[in-house]
Amino acid sequence: MNRYDYDVIVVGAGHAGTEAAAAAARLGARVALLTGNLDTVGQMSCNPAIGGVAKGQIVREIDALGGLMGETIDRTGIQFRLLNSRKGPAMHSPRAQADKKGYQFEIKRRIEETPNLDLRQELVEDLLTETVDGQERIVGVRVRGDADYYAKGVVLTTGTFLQAIMHTGEAKTAGGRAGEGTTSGISQALLRLGFRVQRFKTGTPARLNGRTIDYSKTEIQPGDESPQPFSYMTDSLPGPHFPCWITYTNEAVHALIRDNLHRAPMYTGQIQSTGPRYCPSIEDKVVRFADKNRHQLFLEPEGRNTLEVYVNGISTSLPRDVQDQMMRLIPGLEKAQIMRYGYAVEYDFCPPDQLQPWFETKTIEGLFFAGQINGTTGYEEAGAQGLIAGASATLRLQGKDGLVLGREVAYMGVLADDLVTCGVDEPYRMFTSRAEYRMMLRQDNADRRLTELGHSLGLVDKTRYDRFSKKKAAIENATKMLAKLRVENTPADKHLRRPEVMWADLVAMFPESLSQYSAEVAQQVEFDTKYSGYIARQQIQVDRQNRMADKVIPKNFSYESITSMRTEAKQKFTRIQPINLDQAGRISGITPADIALVLAYIENPKLSRSNKTDAALASGHEDD
Repeated sequence: MNRYDYDVIVVGAGHAGTEAAAAAARLGARVALLTGNLDTVGQMSCNPAIGGVAKGQIVREIDALGGLMGETIDRTGIQFRLLNSRKGPAMHSPRAQADKKGYQFEIKRRIEETPNLDLRQELVEDLLTETVDGQERIVGVRVRGDADYYAKGVVLTTGTFLQAIMHTGEAKTAGGRAGEGTTSGISQALLRLGFRVQRFKTGTPARLNGRTIDYSKTEIQPGDESPQPFSYMTDSLPGPHFPCWITYTNEAVHALIRDNLHRAPMYTGQIQSTGPRYCPSIEDKVVRFADKNRHQLFLEPEGRNTLEVYVNGISTSLPRDVQDQMMRLIPGLEKAQIMRYGYAVEYDFCPPDQLQPWFETKTIEGLFFAGQINGTTGYEEAGAQGLIAGASATLRLQGKDGLVLGREVAYMGVLADDLVTCGVDEPYRMFTSRAEYRMMLRQDNADRRLTELGHSLGLVDKTRYDRFSKKKAAIENATKMLAKLRVENTPADKHLRRPEVMWADLVAMFPESLSQYSAEVAQQVEFDTKYSGYIARQQIQVDRQNRMADKVIPKNFSYESITSMRTEAKQKFTRIQPINLDQAGRISGITPADIALVLAYIENPKLSRSNKTDAALASGHEDD
């Protein structure tokens, strides 16, 4: 066998894999990024867009930690919009349409030029492990063609390619993406190693030739006049920028779908796995929302150098002939030519309650999962997991703790905690409502929350950190300046808290003192000041949560020996293995009484001793 040695191996080069590999390399690891096809590195398998509600916050956090996604979409975006701009700042979410191929090529270029990172076209077929002192650990992977790659850290980011099947009507094809194949070796290896493996489903809509669309029958949707970049390193956004268009389904479309449900794989039993609730197929929409006579569709251009248009909102696995008929009934699409038909895909994933909060598996030391293998959906969620997993794999090799971000620190932390603590029963998607501290986790302040941490770990380079430090100093200076100024004997910062008062009003009053600050700095100071009361109340909750997080649960703590604990609680604690009482309290079905029992046992030495002795007796062994 040919042998190649690295520190970290990343399997899969989608959004999770590229962020994982880049993060590991930034921390100094020698990284091999293995993918079955070099022509699909960073490919957008579904919609040609980055960001959106809550997802935009995640992209800004990835960027604040030195990741790839933010700068890449800034360089290749063709339309930028700030969603929910009429609502409060906690709800603001950036979104951009991408030049689909441009984004893919830019990601590949950035990966290729990253020091310490080797990009290789290899098809992984097996996982290599060894047992040391009773602990199973990863040692590498085996690829097709008689070669082994060895490393102490392996990150699996397999997307939708594990034993994948694509469905278009009655037709079934092996593959995780149109025109590509599937793999079964990794799934079999995971089963052999004792992992629980389940199935999820996702789908994609048809793509149309824009030349054949009658846009006069649609509503135009332009981007923002003054677009905001994703990356904190971007000063301007290159053009040209393009509009999207909006059209709608109608009763005729819905009748056609209802008449053909007997040919829809989701309704014939051909597909039995669960799909994403918040991105349903058009078949699901028609059935579940039978009272609605139309559904909104977005016509999204796929790039500067193509006329291909993505029809957002009409994901389907209906047969090709039904898709043809369906388009002819939609305003503006009556003569539209389908370039690619919609389809559904079923694939394997591993329930994420099998992971530690830093995405290392509990079963195999050194093995990490990120992306859709964890039961998630979305480029942004995948990128966040990849960054955490890649960084953690390297940090663990350096003898340090993995990267764990608290729920009060980042949406990325909410994502990780939700997955490993609660698991998933449908493909996971991030929403602002999932973040209980969302006033603190705004998209505008992601760098203030994460860049110093990223720099201390080695994820953020000096150029980015110096830029951040100047901004931070300016914010602190402006905040102090406000406290000194007076408006009718009222400190200017208190005056700014009034709903009708804006930063521009204060600049008009004190131009010599306040006009020096950039729009970005001014926005941060204004948001911090106006919402200081809400933030202070959330900080009280955070402090309470942190006190619970300080109560660490010993590794291998025996819940079974707590005789007064409910069986359900014992089973859930044993499966999840929470690292502290804060995480334990968020496990579904766990009560305050259960937490009180665990707290009593970890704080009382006598009870802890009894717990340990009872566990030994139960297994037939007494302590020495």
